[in-house]
Amino acid sequence: MTLTQQTGLALIRVTYGLILFAHGYLLKIETFTIAGTVGFFESLGLPAIVAYLVIFGEVVGGLAIIFGLLTRLTAWLSLPIMLGATWTHWDAGWVFSAQGGGWEFPALLVVMAIGLGLMGG
Repeated sequence: MTLTQQTGLALIRVTYGLILFAHGYLLKIETFTIAGTVGFFESLGLPAIVAYLVIFGEVVGGLAIIFGLLTRLTAWLSLPIMLGATWTHWDAGWVFSAQGGGWEFPALLVVMAIGLGLMGG
């Protein structure tokens, strides 16, 4: 792999990790609070444990991917979270700026997770 390819992959890896971490920590813990996030997941018909697993996966997984630790495994493990986010936003339509947020952005994160799962860090 050339230096240019390594740099490009590192940019994608760090960006994906930062997005995961930001959504787990800044959004789900700091902004919505853990209780609020659990309540939202329950309003979707999901058990509370799923909210806790998603928060853990986004925070710890995001940090692992940022630092290049077990990147392939972590990317594959994050895939159900991203597929769930895509499903959650499906009814709002394609564009993420739509009310309720469309599935455009979560779908991009699905592709990034698959790419990192295949390529590694």
